[in-house]
Amino acid sequence: MGKLLSKRKTLKYDRQEGNQVDGEEVLEKSTMTGPRIHSDAVVSLASLQPGLCISGSKDKTIALYDYQNGRLEDRWTGHDREVTKVTYGASCGGIFSASRDKTIKMWQRGNSHSLREFIGHDLVVTAIHLNEDNTLLCSGSRDNSVRIWDVERGTCLCQNNIPQNLVTDVKWIPGTEQVLQTGEDKEVRIYDTRTMTVVRTFTKKQYIQMSCDISPDGNYCLTCSNGFGGNGCEATLWDLKTSALIHEFKGHREAVEACIFLPSSEQPLIATVSRDCSVRIWNRDSRECICDFYLSGSGPLTSLIAYEGGSLLVSTFNMGIQVLKLQGSVITPKACF
Repeated sequence: MGKLLSKRKTLKYDRQEGNQVDGEEVLEKSTMTGPRIHSDAVVSLASLQPGLCISGSKDKTIALYDYQNGRLEDRWTGHDREVTKVTYGASCGGIFSASRDKTIKMWQRGNSHSLREFIGHDLVVTAIHLNEDNTLLCSGSRDNSVRIWDVERGTCLCQNNIPQNLVTDVKWIPGTEQVLQTGEDKEVRIYDTRTMTVVRTFTKKQYIQMSCDISPDGNYCLTCSNGFGGNGCEATLWDLKTSALIHEFKGHREAVEACIFLPSSEQPLIATVSRDCSVRIWNRDSRECICDFYLSGSGPLTSLIAYEGGSLLVSTFNMGIQVLKLQGSVITPKACF
């Protein structure tokens, strides 16, 4: 089915298919396939609880799937264009989706109709995230704005528009009134959400910042870069308190689409996924690549989530959602849907 890729070998990839080129050694790879719950590329995943996965797709739908029992729990339709991001609010029980149709919708399990719509962005909504008590939703768009919404009323409370700030991701910083934002202008910013003023910026990167994540303790943040041929294509670890750059994690050959802190384990780990069809696991402190895993024929990898116990779920362009298991320095494919 699938086998571990050596962490010490370097492989050049074809930019479109991830195929080996230049006669270098071919590494073993996953070829797992199976039935799909989406009819087009899956672009975003959100965690709910172990065994369940929320997904958003270019097929304009959002799905909730029980991957332990192989059962589709819910599917929501209502967006006029592709879904771009999904997120879940445990406190409010809401599933939120952003779309190229410029709207954000809130859904609930067992109800096929959206509970609420958040309307106001002028272009595709590219980022959404909730604060800890799920009373506020932050969104970002290609219209250069970051907005804060009242979840209960669906109204925009405040916003900030910065020229050329095409937003790629937003994350609420735990225990604060602040939000971290990445964008196509290569900046990483922190906003005070009470006034939507920028309170801090990070050292500007060379390439577009594609995604971000924040450690559960609020001490660190991760961002990841666009790029090609190994230029850019890195994840960056920052000290969230001082904005200092700590490490860069280099090894992917194409743009890194997503980066996350993995749940607690014996060592602090992060995970990245890339358009080069590979998943990489890194030691957060030493920068060592613990292992990498190649999904043959998957097309770009777009998003990932993780649960305690080593479960990783990765969304792909061509092969639906892949369920992987991390045990020590070995990744094993378990299922796909």
